[in-house]
Amino acid sequence: MELILDSAIIEEVEDISKWGVLDGVTTNPSLIRKSGRDFEDTIRKIAEICPGPISAEVTSLTANEMIEEGMDLKSRLPKNVIIKIPCTPDGLAATKTLSGRGIPVNVTLVFSVSQALLSAKAGAAYVSPFLGRLDDIGQDGLGLIEEISQVWSAQGIKNCKILAASIRSRRHVEVSARLGAQAATIPYNIFTKLIQHELTDSGLDKFMSDWEAVKSEGRA
Repeated sequence: MELILDSAIIEEVEDISKWGVLDGVTTNPSLIRKSGRDFEDTIRKIAEICPGPISAEVTSLTANEMIEEGMDLKSRLPKNVIIKIPCTPDGLAATKTLSGRGIPVNVTLVFSVSQALLSAKAGAAYVSPFLGRLDDIGQDGLGLIEEISQVWSAQGIKNCKILAASIRSRRHVEVSARLGAQAATIPYNIFTKLIQHELTDSGLDKFMSDWEAVKSEGRA
């Protein structure tokens, strides 16, 4: 599974990048606003830190405008930047055109199997089902990941990756991986929890305590 950081905060990208496990970064207008930084400067800096796919989202709403904006962003930003487009009729049309021109697209705001299937049909490189937002309205976000994975398997879809998004917990990541999602985009606070376990901490404390005892006995 590709582990992707969902953040536009440079320090967070730098921190996770040091772990050696970061496959990419996703951004959106809300994350850019939260960062307090300029959009293009932020994307360029993130792309320098992480060589994997960096999702930059369009802000246009019509197909022609999305295509124009996507091509413009792709021409001006680093090569590892991919274009993020909402799952709308115009978004599908833009995805079809951009993907046909060799520009990878991440179709976002996906909430159903049919939306995911349409996005893959349009040529999306990634489709992003939003788990947490479905859970918020009493629906089963992880169930959607399972259903999309079943369709991908039944239909032999190999060129479009399921990117689990709106991740709210470590369980979301773990179960998404088990259900067949090829990628997950994870907020920084959840990403840092993936490495944590109380038995790891207590075990390390015990090892270090015993090592100090060995040194004090002159056996090191």
